[in-house]
Amino acid sequence: MGQGFRLLNEDEIIQLQTQGCSCDDWSRVEVSQTIKLERLRNSDFSGDVRIGSQESQVSLEGGLKRLAGIYNASIHNCTIGENVYISGIDNYIANYDIGDNVIISNVSLMVVDGKSSFGNGEKLCVINESGGRDIPICDKLSSHAAYMLALYRDNEKLTKRLNSFVDDYVETITSDRGTIGDGVTITNCGVIKNVRIADAAVLEQVSSLKNGSINSCPQDPTYVGADVIAKDFILLSGARVSENSILTRCFVGQASELSKQFSAENSAFFANCGGYHGEACSIFAGPYTVTHHKSTLLIAGMYSFLNAGSGSNQSNHMYKLGPLHQGIIERGSKTTSDSYILWPARVGAFTLIMGRHYNNSDTSDLPFSYLIENNNESHLAPGVNIRSVGTLRDARKWPKRDKRKSPVILDHIIFNLLTPYTVQKMLKGREILKNLKLQQGDSVDYYDYNGVRIKRSALKKGLDFYSMGIDRYLGNVIVDRLRRDNCKSIESMRNILKLSSDIGKGKWLDISGLLAPSEVIDTVISDVVSGKLNSLGDLNGRFSSICANFLDYELCWVKNILENRCGKKFECFEAQDFIALISNWIVAVERLDNLRIEDASKEFTKQAQVGFGVDGDRLASQRDFANTRGSLEDNDFIIELKTRLAGKKKTAAKLIEMLESF
Repeated sequence: MGQGFRLLNEDEIIQLQTQGCSCDDWSRVEVSQTIKLERLRNSDFSGDVRIGSQESQVSLEGGLKRLAGIYNASIHNCTIGENVYISGIDNYIANYDIGDNVIISNVSLMVVDGKSSFGNGEKLCVINESGGRDIPICDKLSSHAAYMLALYRDNEKLTKRLNSFVDDYVETITSDRGTIGDGVTITNCGVIKNVRIADAAVLEQVSSLKNGSINSCPQDPTYVGADVIAKDFILLSGARVSENSILTRCFVGQASELSKQFSAENSAFFANCGGYHGEACSIFAGPYTVTHHKSTLLIAGMYSFLNAGSGSNQSNHMYKLGPLHQGIIERGSKTTSDSYILWPARVGAFTLIMGRHYNNSDTSDLPFSYLIENNNESHLAPGVNIRSVGTLRDARKWPKRDKRKSPVILDHIIFNLLTPYTVQKMLKGREILKNLKLQQGDSVDYYDYNGVRIKRSALKKGLDFYSMGIDRYLGNVIVDRLRRDNCKSIESMRNILKLSSDIGKGKWLDISGLLAPSEVIDTVISDVVSGKLNSLGDLNGRFSSICANFLDYELCWVKNILENRCGKKFECFEAQDFIALISNWIVAVERLDNLRIEDASKEFTKQAQVGFGVDGDRLASQRDFANTRGSLEDNDFIIELKTRLAGKKKTAAKLIEMLESF
């Protein structure tokens, strides 16, 4: 018998019986030393039951107060914490350890039936609907570990070890008893079977939950709402699933929301994703994948920072060997209404996809592009999306929309628009465009590349856009470091840019939100295979460290590019080398920002005012538009762009003046 608990005496048993309680063996019921027996009414107890002190009131919706206790319930093999309110259980609660300050009201059934891992270890057929890229889900799974599990199938030792990490965790939590954490609220719900629920989670009007884990914490409660049906699932802290959503074999990451009749199967959604109205099947939704529309289907693909337009669709079935095709849309891309892609295909980062595409194209080395259907052909305008004010706005809004509040963060995300990952592709893209021009000549109207056509004028503009983006980025990194210190000499300037390591100068990867040098990821893989990293916790710690070192890795990459460009080591850079770098930077900054301001100004043209001042003349239209949308001059985003540009021009002038004095 545990400390602070005791058996009931004969008088107490009689009292409970007069209060409508029953039990087939009262000797298996333990109660707190301070139990208020009058708070146990019309309830049946069986198996081993332990009941904590019930002394407080609980608050229900609408300000309704109720005394903690057990009313109109059947309890089997449960421990019940302090100040718990259980009422209106249609069937029974069985094999649960229930924490303190829990509310369970008007629930049909809560049961753990035999040994369960509560959704941990379930395998999702992501990316390839036919299998082969299955990932085992669990409470500790990050987007980065899942990326390796799904995509590094060429390394059998790695995938075997990563699977063993999940297996080891599953073994620790497999039990024939479930847990309901402290502060949980479960009201007006149907069947809850083999589900583990962590602290502060809220479940309201849920239809059915089977074989799953609802991770939650007081800082970031998880919510499951009306008419949700979920089977074989994991929800992480801050996740919200509600309004008739249906999930089968799904993982829902931290602060992700699936709602408004959204349905998904065999799909993983990592941090800050949003799924509303539409459908997902076998997708790997990296951080910030969002689909808002009823007619949208995401299938058999990998995405991150995606905004899917209404009617977006992909096909993974060629009617030959089954639905075995897959696709990748790299970070930051958008699909317009009614866009379509025939898998297999791969789309470069920050690409706008419009129309229907059947050519199995690969534009992964041509980021910031428009992929547009024209006369049933896929046409690409390389680099043009870098000038879009919408692309810049997206990059700035993502960190502001990070809703994660848990003290433990699993997905480590680099939000930046221009990074070694995207700029290395711009460098490669520029070489691709130059080679196309060299190989196919100056006189052709279109250049053919990896299933797309590039108009001659678009190729020329693409070269310019990429050069602008590259110069801007290289300068951004160096200037950001230099402007923080008042350098006294060229030597002090070089010292500011010194690094203790040369890690980062090679190829970079996007590991589902985490941008990192390939050599760093290779070390992670080696340490997993060798046994230096032995658990998902170890692995998550390493990913956190990589994210923390991003700026140093980034500077190393930039310095290496500049050394190759200038033909000398960074330690040998003179004042004129830095002046040239800063001059190129501010020219690129001004050109690109002016293009973005020009792009934004399209939202204030005469054509944009169509439908305003509906029953008036042209003057009424202008006034209605101004009062509704404002003007270009007072738009907050445009003002910020102009202010930042002015600040950068001052910074450039100050640094150049300082360098000229050395």
